Formats: sequence, structure tokens, C-alpha cells
Amino acid sequence: MVRFIALRLAALIASLVLASAVIFYVLRKLPGESAGATLGVGTTVDQLDLLRAELGTDLPVWQQYTSWIASLFDGSTTSFISREPVSELITSKLPITLPLSIAAFVVAVLISIPLGVIAGVYRESVVGVVVSALSQLGLAIPVFWVGLLLVWWFALRERWLPSGGFPRTGWEDPGAAITSLVLPVVTIAIAMSSVMVRYIRSATIDVVQSDYIRTARSLGYSMWGALARHGLRNGAVPVVAILGIELATSLLGAVVVENVFALPGLGTLLLTAVTGRDFPVVQNLVLLLTVVVLVMNFLVELLQRAIDPRLQATSAAGASA
Repeated sequence: MVRFIALRLAALIASLVLASAVIFYVLRKLPGESAGATLGVGTTVDQLDLLRAELGTDLPVWQQYTSWIASLFDGSTTSFISREPVSELITSKLPITLPLSIAAFVVAVLISIPLGVIAGVYRESVVGVVVSALSQLGLAIPVFWVGLLLVWWFALRERWLPSGGFPRTGWEDPGAAITSLVLPVVTIAIAMSSVMVRYIRSATIDVVQSDYIRTARSLGYSMWGALARHGLRNGAVPVVAILGIELATSLLGAVVVENVFALPGLGTLLLTAVTGRDFPVVQNLVLLLTVVVLVMNFLVELLQRAIDPRLQATSAAGASA
């Protein structure tokens, strides 16, 4: 297990280094530049050269990259536009994005696990078919369309909830803050549940059709009793994988949905930075999202091996071979 963790840590670090290089290189190949976007129309060549020197964009690409990596550790990265530290900009948006993504994930789990299990156990009944059809429909509809439909019904027609925005006082008024996040949370949860139900249904079907469940049923267990006693651990391994992926991608979903509901979180910050060619902000945000996904995948692998000892035995056999 120690060897496995060491290898996975090495792969994680290598993936992060490669991801940072790709992010930096791709952004530098996009049309437009930060100096021109900052100064606007009518800028002279001398003014552009002065600003490029100030921002450091006149340096060789490799030197810009190493300077950026060094600034990640000391927190000295600053926005090209606002000249504020990027770490402070990101930190100021997390109180909106983190509760949004975590709440959406929790709601999605509470919806998808029972529905996925029911769809798997009763896959040939009307209930199972309906659940599967609804999950397929949720996959087919883009997440921003889900948000627009919810806004039309609950905000514009029924006027039960606000259509967007976030209180200026933030979480000083918890009631208003929570109310403003209800529709965004439901939007992301619906999209996530549609994916998770499909995977949980497939895992449940594999468990239900397994030999050990048939044996348990022959010994007198009911279907639900056999699943509770023998199926949870075996079915949990693939389910943990999809839950980990969805937890990581819930942050990505929040970035998209924030722009639909005009929430001043990381999504709005990223869109503003991309529009203004604010490379430090874009680089740090995209790298942050990448780190979350990679670290979550690493933790999921560890959790899977803790749940199912057979995976540890397989890894040990492969290493000895």
C-alpha cells in the first residue's frame, strides 16, 4: 500500500507539472494580449512596450512560466487588470462557489443513490424504466437550460425565489444568501444526478446479478437484505469512483451555473478574466480546478482500496510479478 501511494503521488505531481505547462502554453497561443486589452483602442507602440515590460509579457515564454510557478508558492501573482493579488481575488469568491458546489453535490447524492438503486433492482418494472428515462432526459438537457427553466418557473412565474444575484452583505444575512443559492444548487444537482443515477444503476445491476447475491437469496435473505449484507461493499467501489469525479466536477458545474444566475463567484471571475486577457487570474483558476480534479481522483483510488481489500491484493501481486 505504501508503494502504491508513493507511485500515485509521483504520478500526481507529474500530472500537475504537465497540466501547468499546458495551461500556460495554450493561453499564450490565444489571439490578443493582455497589454492591448488593458490599454484599449488608440494605444501607442511605446505605451504597449512599457506595459509589456511592467507585466513581464515581453520576457521569453519559459521565463514567464518559471516566474509564474515561483509566484504560486509565495502568493505574489497579481492580476494584470486590477493589480490585486490573485490569491485574494480567488479567496474572496470561494464563500459563494464552495457552498454552491458542496450543497449541489450533497443534494445530488441524496437523490441519485436511492433512485439508482431502485432503478437497478426494479430495472424491468415501470418504476425502473421511468427512473432511467428521467436520467436520460437530464443528460440530454444542457445545464444552463435547466437553470433557465427553473428561473422561468420558480422566479418569473411563481415568484417564490430570486432569479439571480447574491446579497451585497454576503453571508451576514444567511437567509437571503441561502435563498439566492437554491435555484443554482438545484440546477447543478439535477445535472449531476442524471449522471450518477446511470452509474449507480449499472453498479446495482452487477451486484444483483452476482453469484453471492443468488447464494444469499437461496439461504433465505430478501433482495434488500442480501444487498445490505453482501452487496454494499462490492457495489461501493465503482460508486465511490463516480461520486469522487462528480464531487470534483461540481466545482466546474458551479463555474458555468454562476454565470446563468449572476453569482459573483469563481465562474464570474473566470469569465471576466478571460474577456480581459487577465492571464494570471485565468491560469491560477484553471490550475486550481485541475488540482481539485486530480487530487480527488487520487483520494478516490485510496478510498477504493480501503473499501475493497482485493484491490490491494491485486496491486501487491502486480508489483511482485
